[in-house]
Amino acid sequence: MNTEDYDKLLNKNAVDMKPSGIRKFFDIAQQIDGVISLGVGEPDFKTPWKVRQAAIETLQKGRTCYTANAGLIELRREISKYLLNTVHTQYDPEKEILVSVGGSEAIDLAVRAIVSPGDEVLIVEPSFVCYAPIVSMMGGVPIAIETKVEDEFRLTAAELEEMITDKTKLLILPYPNNPTGAIMRREDLEQIADVLNGTDIFVISDEIYSELTYTGRHCSIVEMEGMRERTVLINGFSKSFAMTGWRLGFAACPREIMKHILKLHQYSIMSSPTTSQYAATTALRECMGDIQKMKSEYNMRRRLVTDGFNKLGLKCFEPQGAFYVFPCIRSTGLTSDEFCERLVYSKKVAVVPGTAFGKCGEGFVRVSYAYSVSHLKEALKRIGEFLEELKNENGGN
Repeated sequence: MNTEDYDKLLNKNAVDMKPSGIRKFFDIAQQIDGVISLGVGEPDFKTPWKVRQAAIETLQKGRTCYTANAGLIELRREISKYLLNTVHTQYDPEKEILVSVGGSEAIDLAVRAIVSPGDEVLIVEPSFVCYAPIVSMMGGVPIAIETKVEDEFRLTAAELEEMITDKTKLLILPYPNNPTGAIMRREDLEQIADVLNGTDIFVISDEIYSELTYTGRHCSIVEMEGMRERTVLINGFSKSFAMTGWRLGFAACPREIMKHILKLHQYSIMSSPTTSQYAATTALRECMGDIQKMKSEYNMRRRLVTDGFNKLGLKCFEPQGAFYVFPCIRSTGLTSDEFCERLVYSKKVAVVPGTAFGKCGEGFVRVSYAYSVSHLKEALKRIGEFLEELKNENGGN
């Protein structure tokens, strides 16, 4: 077989899929010595010791067999309690909660359970890179709803209503938002619910950054009247408990939806990693205080970085969630890609172009502050030097 024949024989949707724009700049950073990388959304904290200790004890006791397909029942019970405490919504741990391999698998399962070829899926952008490719793989039609900085990147009811057609099957609602750090307030969600109630549109609410909300408490769409029945809530342990490598997330939804999600999980994964599940059970039972300590540190860094970019002349609205800022770089005259490439090669600072998160991300870059204060201060210093050099190139204007 000739190598040029592969593209003809492989799944066209897979062939047409573009690689992640996040990984591109991460790979560039890996090849350059001395780079400060602010590109990957991964906590710089260690997983809490009690969580690691629980995993060690589990291994010592030989608890390494498969769990139930939906996950350890004791973990699902803890997740049910957690959701009741945080988003004030009850889910049956037996029939309405699934433990997944990271939040990413839960998103994939939910899309596959809901979307059929030709269905339109509304995706709030800028947003995480996985949604549109997963929809396309199912033969669905991803439709971007472009949020605006003047609205603090919140989805408005008017924007949603304008995009709904008779083919709309699903809305993907990713808040707190990656890459912007935006959140949705209760009044915003009430208006979104008013638009959706009376339709047959499902919602996937990706709330992986829910614990990193800095003003008030996180509010979920499932708390709004009529929305629990049509929503798959996605969350996990990666960001809140600094457990990225443990690969553990969860989905919660009505049993009529969950029974189909579970079938897909059974055939594709079987069950999530057993050791990670025991560790996550301990996390929910004993380590909520660790979240608050990490959140306090992130909050300090958030202010440091937001203020830093504004002082440099790169206007940056104040994010209220997650651990990203999304400064505007239009004043430099460079595109997002040009800015990031020149910055990483000239000053050895890696950030991600806003276009990695949708076309409306042009003119912005994503910067993660899940790094040490010393790294953040040095990065801001180098970015300041980079901006001065750009000014000199343009004759000081």
